[in-house]
Amino acid sequence: MSACVPTRATDPSDSNPTRRNHRPHSPPPTPPRRFRIAGADVSASIAVFLIALPLSLGIALATGAPLQAGLVAAAVGGIVAGRLGGSPLQVSGPAAGLTVVTADLIHRYGWRTTCAITVLAGVVQLGLGCVRVARTALAVSPAIVHGMLAGIGVTIAVAQVHIVLGGTPQSSVLDNLRGLPAQLARLQPAAVSVSVLTLALLLLWPRVPGRAGQLLRKVPAALVAVAGATAAASFAGLTLPMVDLPSWSSHALAGLPEGPVLGLVAAVLTTTLVCSVQSLLGAVAVDKLVAGRPDLISGAPGSGRGARVGRSDLNRELLGQGAANIVSGTLGGLPVAGVAVRSSANVQAGAVSRNSTVLHGVLVVIAALLMVPVLEFIPLASLAALVMAVGIQMVSLHHIRTVTRHREVPVYAVTTLGVVLFGVLEGVTLGVAVAVAVALHRLTRTRITHHEREGVHHVHVRGQLTFLAVPRLSRALHLIPHGADAVVELDGSFMDHAAYESLQDWQKTHTAQGGSVELTGRRPGTRIAEPSDSAHCRCRPWTPWRNHQCERPYTAPAAGHPGASGEPGAGQAPSAGRESSGHELARGISAFQRNTAPIVRGELARLAREGQQPDQLFLTCADSRLVTSMITSSGPGDLFVVRNVGNLVPLPGKESGDDSVAAAIEYAVDVLKVRSITVCGHSGCGAMQALLNSEPGGARTPLQRWLRHGLPSLERMADDIRPPARLAGRAPADAVEQLCLTNVVQQLEHLSAHESVARALRKGELELHGMYFHVGEAQAYLLTGSDGDGLFGHVKAAADLPA
Repeated sequence: MSACVPTRATDPSDSNPTRRNHRPHSPPPTPPRRFRIAGADVSASIAVFLIALPLSLGIALATGAPLQAGLVAAAVGGIVAGRLGGSPLQVSGPAAGLTVVTADLIHRYGWRTTCAITVLAGVVQLGLGCVRVARTALAVSPAIVHGMLAGIGVTIAVAQVHIVLGGTPQSSVLDNLRGLPAQLARLQPAAVSVSVLTLALLLLWPRVPGRAGQLLRKVPAALVAVAGATAAASFAGLTLPMVDLPSWSSHALAGLPEGPVLGLVAAVLTTTLVCSVQSLLGAVAVDKLVAGRPDLISGAPGSGRGARVGRSDLNRELLGQGAANIVSGTLGGLPVAGVAVRSSANVQAGAVSRNSTVLHGVLVVIAALLMVPVLEFIPLASLAALVMAVGIQMVSLHHIRTVTRHREVPVYAVTTLGVVLFGVLEGVTLGVAVAVAVALHRLTRTRITHHEREGVHHVHVRGQLTFLAVPRLSRALHLIPHGADAVVELDGSFMDHAAYESLQDWQKTHTAQGGSVELTGRRPGTRIAEPSDSAHCRCRPWTPWRNHQCERPYTAPAAGHPGASGEPGAGQAPSAGRESSGHELARGISAFQRNTAPIVRGELARLAREGQQPDQLFLTCADSRLVTSMITSSGPGDLFVVRNVGNLVPLPGKESGDDSVAAAIEYAVDVLKVRSITVCGHSGCGAMQALLNSEPGGARTPLQRWLRHGLPSLERMADDIRPPARLAGRAPADAVEQLCLTNVVQQLEHLSAHESVARALRKGELELHGMYFHVGEAQAYLLTGSDGDGLFGHVKAAADLPA
């Protein structure tokens, strides 16, 4: 259907060609708009500023740099990186991950040369951004990155313990550990009390309960901790070292680098590596947070704010970080990188554009110029306790569990110890070496077994088949007698050329001697296709939950043939080249017996002994695309599932004529004692489509008789008094989707009419939930409205931000 536009009377002035300032058939230019800052950006910038101010001073203190350097880096990171970077909502500034690197540089070369190194690192970042290698940095193993951050966190925490106790830290971790007993013998009670108060406020402030806690938690814990400790020290009259901000007129700027050339080069590369990797990984993590906010998704309709935040441009982010480091180093500031804590606070505070990041930098500038007398009341012990807490948080238990699950503990441990004992660059180098060794070990760890069963010789290859495994493969293949039947099962995702040729040569020889060879993949019966078969192979290795097979695609019948319209004709046989459903069923069962049964046998044996004890009744449609265990991440015994056409719950009563659903509900509630019942609808529901197209009268088929239980949903959708069911972030796509949503709400009302459900609800022993699953988007929505407004909200993914 062609697109039409409304016609209008011709304006004589329009005939003037000088008035046309855009090409024909192109949209007219957007009129110039005045620069405006959204209120959400203003409030978010204030929240980030309140976090950045004490952290910037604390990080500067931990590095041994002038305290103003932390404020300079925070301001430049907010304004320059925020304006030029490719991640609109990432906040940049002095990062705890750079503390060890910067402290070492200041100790070796002095402050002015450290500033010059920061400038040179920014220049290198600009070069890397211009050649567009930002994505390459993401190839670094996460275990190395997490290990680097953990090592830096340990180094920071051990060094700050001395300041917390009232002393002065040494230059290395080992020296700090050796000097700790002596420091404990001469601890300063005033410094310890201020530090303990700071840590207590940091720990307890986010845990204030009740409605008052929700209001109080809007004030950042870091600001509360430092302000509370400062106020307590002032009222108590404690004599402590305080923040000393000298006049800006005496602030040291960058100078020419002085020192050995190789040492300076290594320093520049180390600073570039840490700044770049931390910023790029932070940008990826911010993208995950943005994806959890529907109002920020690019092009999301119904956002209400018109905000559109796309995915981060990593090369532009590298350019922005490079420009920020050049400016920060030139002005005498610390190195700049993307900071996870401030970035997550920026997203959670409701920021909708990069204006929040830039405005937070402006607020830092204002504070640095006007709040110097107030900042000089802050005890150094309070800042040290704050930075020590940040260092401890960098050793993330979540990251440790992740690397343990992926069997990368050696990489993590070596990187952490290397950073702690030798330095960041040395530790990362050791981590990379161990990661390469682990990868090679996994690549070469191939198990090849041979056994005979019922006259057939089976050779099973577990792992990647490379040239290193060819000798073992050859020995196993030569154990098969001439003329015997053989099956070679390849349980791996890679085979190099040497292994392929060795296998093919043996297959040809064995076949020529009268034997038979079948090469299969990891699923029994899945044949390794020859090149000539590649056009017909439908296997997709990235969908292991699909019972896919290598087979010829379905051949549509010719016109006039029964089933040409898409419906199979009576007695229609499977098309040529396609296996019967019986064979597919047998293959699926065989795959379960071989691959899955050994894994779940123990759990199923326990369930067989103890009986089923599901937590919830899950009532959904019979549609084959709804895999309940997949969309709920549940296993055997978790769900008591009832499926029917249209996920309908007939009202109780004699006229219903169907007690199967009511019987399942009564059994689940009264016998199984489930704690919740979920009614799940889905997109593209054929039952809802049939309900919309149904006509009164005519023949009453079994399907039509069943769908009469959905008529209340039709009536509810047509009722103008009740609020329509809707999705968060967008309107329903069409009438079918609207009915699918309305049907879930209506069936929940039907559930409440059942005696067993009503009784459990009155006792508070049962909860009812509505759910909608969009098949094409693989997106789940939960009914979140508690006042009957029928709002289905997104089920957000948990973001993985480093501490």
